[in-house]
Amino acid sequence: MMRPSTAAATLALLLLVTAASAWEQTCGACTVEDCNCLACALPTVELGNATGFVVLAGQEVTTGTSPKSEIFGNLGVFPGSSITGDPDMVNGSVIHLANGASGAAIRDLTTAYNDAAGRVQCPVAVSGDLGGLTLYPGLYKSTDGLKIEIGDLTLDAKGNTSAVFIFQMATTFLSTTGRSVLLAGNATASNIFWQVGTSATLMSSTVLEGTMMADQSITSQAGAVVNGRVLAREASVTMLAAVFTLPSLDA
Repeated sequence: MMRPSTAAATLALLLLVTAASAWEQTCGACTVEDCNCLACALPTVELGNATGFVVLAGQEVTTGTSPKSEIFGNLGVFPGSSITGDPDMVNGSVIHLANGASGAAIRDLTTAYNDAAGRVQCPVAVSGDLGGLTLYPGLYKSTDGLKIEIGDLTLDAKGNTSAVFIFQMATTFLSTTGRSVLLAGNATASNIFWQVGTSATLMSSTVLEGTMMADQSITSQAGAVVNGRVLAREASVTMLAAVFTLPSLDA
């Protein structure tokens, strides 16, 4: 027969485990401000040799010429070697065409892309338009495409500069004209990752924060600003009068 003190201790432990499990499940399904569960904190996505590239494409890069696109970070193409246009490479940024540096960057981009696509920790289901929302650190998963259309998207790290945001989408990403990703609560562009199953489009005068990793292509229209990276594994990056800058922690 179990002694009363032992029974009480066992019951207390069971209640503690049950409560912890319930809290983790709630946290994993939560997009509200008070969801800040350590069990759902994400490690960052390591980019390896792709870290220093602000533009990277598998086959070709096309840039505007009047006015030029401004590139604050390296630009690479591999295994293709095509670049059309005349980008303004700022602060010693270098163009790497079908060489060892761009090859290593594409290899590590593929690893990073697969890492981001394979994350399963506490996923939050999202769909359609993220415009007008405020989201907190975590893994956001869409079985289709995502867009930012009816308003700006705010990413709030709740004061944690190491907090990671990962957005998984099975198909496309679209940011419509003039829309922005806004950072709050010490969120940093170096810890935001967009994994796009097909292709991404940034329309005129949009502002994106974070690293965009697309399986196929990324197109940015006139005046688009990216504080992060545009990395297209298989095909192309097209940019017209854009300004692309490496995140400050990776520059």
